[in-house]
Amino acid sequence: MSGDEANNGRRRFLTAATTVVGAVGTGFALVPFISSMQPSAKARAAGAPVRADISKIEPGQMIRVKWRGKPVWIVNRTPQMLEALPELDPLLRDPESLEPQQPEYARNEYRSIKPEYAVLIGICTHLGCSPTYRPDVAPVDLGPEWLGGFFCPCHGSRFDLAGRVYKGVPAPLNLVVPPYRYLSDTEIVIGEDVGVA
Repeated sequence: MSGDEANNGRRRFLTAATTVVGAVGTGFALVPFISSMQPSAKARAAGAPVRADISKIEPGQMIRVKWRGKPVWIVNRTPQMLEALPELDPLLRDPESLEPQQPEYARNEYRSIKPEYAVLIGICTHLGCSPTYRPDVAPVDLGPEWLGGFFCPCHGSRFDLAGRVYKGVPAPLNLVVPPYRYLSDTEIVIGEDVGVA
């Protein structure tokens, strides 16, 4: 083998070795940048579904859970509350829930899977305040037509116990019903609706 052939062989070997080492080094250098583009564990958890135990909610009571940084209300409606819902239809802006503020399976007069449980995002559809739960009937400050529901103290928007908005208030839409499903008679998963029973 002549000296030129040996030098060409070394050159090819060194070029190939340098290319391999450079590619591996570039891969190691890119890993932190690619990893930084992935959502953090905290961010993934913030969007994750949450479970809510509804076994201890007394009739007429409401509990709050947090999902995606938003308050979610779960109300155990009494038979009297459910009977009063149709009476309010003439006073409501969207009594049949035609606007897409709820999943298809909650597009009914109760806006829920099971009539006795309302599951609503507790944020007013006007400017994002959080309404208060007012289950009392005909209180002095809300008038004789009030049959229970949610009152937004920021600008006076009113919602019935199904989260449907009254006419003549600043809020343009019904309260949002998040995706949810029942795991059992006593537990709800908020944030997923696959396999609704």
